[in-house]
Amino acid sequence: MEDNYQNRTAFIKGAKDIAKEVKRQAAKKVGRSVDRVSDEYARRSYSRFEEDDDDDYPMQGSQDGGYYRGDSQANDDEGGHSDSTEGHDEDDEIYEGEYQGIPRADSGKGSIAGGPGSVQAGAQQFTDIGVSEAERRKDQEELAQQYETILQECGHGKFQWSLYFVLGLALMADGVEIFVVGFVLPSAEKDMCLSEPNKSMLGLIVYFGMMVGAFLWGALADRIGRRQALLISLSINSIFSFFSSFVQGYSTFLFCRLLSGVGIGGSIPIVFSYYSEFLAQEKRGEHLSWLCMFWMIGGIYASAMAWAIIPHYGWSFQMGSAYQFHSWRVFVLVAAFPSVAAIAALSSMPESPRYYLENGKHDEGWMILKQIHDTNMRAKGYPERVFSVTTIKTVKQMDELVDTGTDTPVWQRYRLKIMSLSQQIRNNIVACFNPEYKRTTFMLMAVWFSMSFSYYGLTVWFPDMIKYIQKQEYESRTKTFTKERVEHVTFNFTLENQIHRQGYYFNDKFLNLKMKSMVFEDSVFEECYFEDITSTHTFFRNCTFVASLFYNTDLFKYRFVNCKLVNSSFIHNKEGCMLDFSDDFNNAYMIYFVNFLGTLAVLPGNIVSALLMDKIGRLRMLAGSSVISCVSCFFLMFGNTESGMIALLCLFGGISIASWNALDVLTVELYPSDKRTTAFGFLNALCKLAAVLGISIFQSFVGITKAVPILFAAGALAAGSFLATKLPETRGQVLQ
Repeated sequence: MEDNYQNRTAFIKGAKDIAKEVKRQAAKKVGRSVDRVSDEYARRSYSRFEEDDDDDYPMQGSQDGGYYRGDSQANDDEGGHSDSTEGHDEDDEIYEGEYQGIPRADSGKGSIAGGPGSVQAGAQQFTDIGVSEAERRKDQEELAQQYETILQECGHGKFQWSLYFVLGLALMADGVEIFVVGFVLPSAEKDMCLSEPNKSMLGLIVYFGMMVGAFLWGALADRIGRRQALLISLSINSIFSFFSSFVQGYSTFLFCRLLSGVGIGGSIPIVFSYYSEFLAQEKRGEHLSWLCMFWMIGGIYASAMAWAIIPHYGWSFQMGSAYQFHSWRVFVLVAAFPSVAAIAALSSMPESPRYYLENGKHDEGWMILKQIHDTNMRAKGYPERVFSVTTIKTVKQMDELVDTGTDTPVWQRYRLKIMSLSQQIRNNIVACFNPEYKRTTFMLMAVWFSMSFSYYGLTVWFPDMIKYIQKQEYESRTKTFTKERVEHVTFNFTLENQIHRQGYYFNDKFLNLKMKSMVFEDSVFEECYFEDITSTHTFFRNCTFVASLFYNTDLFKYRFVNCKLVNSSFIHNKEGCMLDFSDDFNNAYMIYFVNFLGTLAVLPGNIVSALLMDKIGRLRMLAGSSVISCVSCFFLMFGNTESGMIALLCLFGGISIASWNALDVLTVELYPSDKRTTAFGFLNALCKLAAVLGISIFQSFVGITKAVPILFAAGALAAGSFLATKLPETRGQVLQ
């Protein structure tokens, strides 16, 4: 009897210590002080140990447990398991079964109750932890209804607006990333001596990176949490954006931009899923649409910074000929600021409470919801209002406890964890194609692909067409000189946009000048002297050089096509590729200003979609905007001038943004919380693949025909708008 009493006393004391530890860990999880954590959790943990103390196997509990109900009776009967793992990371010393009275695998003989019956009960409890998928779906449906009611009580206020600006920075970083390579390419191609294939790869590499990143981080966010996955992805983007600003070689720059894209690829799928789980049903469509404005702000920021920084070559420095840091690299560095700011701001925000509740973490979820409620009520002037929710339903977990043992090597533990995580991600992706979601997933794939193919294809084709129009206009002003004879003349001024055929140049000097778009054909240069020459788009074809000297020029061998060099020499020829100083303003106007206007033009579409999203519905917004965008494509036939093409770019961007906003909202609302970012990430990865295809196909028709790209874009938009009408409407529904 005395031994039993001592065992009972020791057990109750241990239970109290465990409850205190749980309370401390839960507070640590959400960044709150221990004193502000509700004592409800500790009281429940202790009471369960005390009530089950007289059983043969302590804390075996009800097999129906594992979640909380809104009523107190359900909480008493079924509240035993969901909070058993609250506040603990995977690496914590206390493991799940310890709260339920189940000993570790390596300490079975140390059971409190002792005896074979205890071991059998523990094994049976491990077996019963796995519940059917049907029961899990039922739990999710009940949680969705209760969660919506709780969000209504929390209200929409200061907390949501704070999170809005924090996540907006992450979305802004995504918008900046899209434009970075396009803005630096005119300078980088000369700085790195890029060939045409290399230029094309550098332009597309960010889309490949974002495709991988969307798929990877979207899937991980459903397993490790929205906030944690977003912090990791933004950190990768920031680190490799920083490195890409300093690396010199083309291959390393390409690699850094690829990994930078992989990092930022997780921004869109995580941000929309994350923010939606803090919004009540009547606010969700509107405020997710307002969030889209930060992508526009990112484009405006990138355009303004590029225009302000890149043309200023005085900001450059170099160390010999091996290391050069030109102004475009400063822009690459500045472009990483939104991502860094997002990381700093996100560190102060909590994890999604819906994610916690979906993963059986009741108390963390409850504390965050209370934080939302208290923050909003204080901001509205009602600090006395008390958060009335005491218990929230959590979803039963399908994952069984796996104990690798303390003797397992560290590398093997991590290997098992990675394998387990990979399997869970794979299961999540496969689940998106289950009969319940199969039709929706395929429909969304078609809509995402068609819209991305047409939108990205056209938005890249527009600037290329403007370049082509400018080139045609420039070539129309070309001056041609034939059979001229020039002797003993010194050229020390800029030569631009000229063609010289069958000329003869004797004892002429070309000193400290710039040659831009100069072509010499079938000409003879005898005893001529070239010094300090900077050239762009300058070539000598079928020319003969006799006793001529080239000193400190950038006239490389590839500029001499089928030429003869007789007793001619090159001394101190410039190494590497020279930046084009003479074309700065035209490039800035064409690339920065055009993109600035195109991005700014989506502002009206953003405002209209935000105001009407919850009034007319997602499907009407998506299909209607796609149809109008399809019609606007045909106006491109009439864009034969530079100003006309810019106006049509603005028109198309302003109309199509509403369909993108509606598609983002639909994708968030059509999948349950445990598959939301996985599905969104998969669809966004498909979007980037379609973008690569659209850009590649549309660019191949520049200068050849306008009809084919326009018909491709119009056809894709028409197909997308038709398929969009087959999707289910989600307006007025609770978040699954």
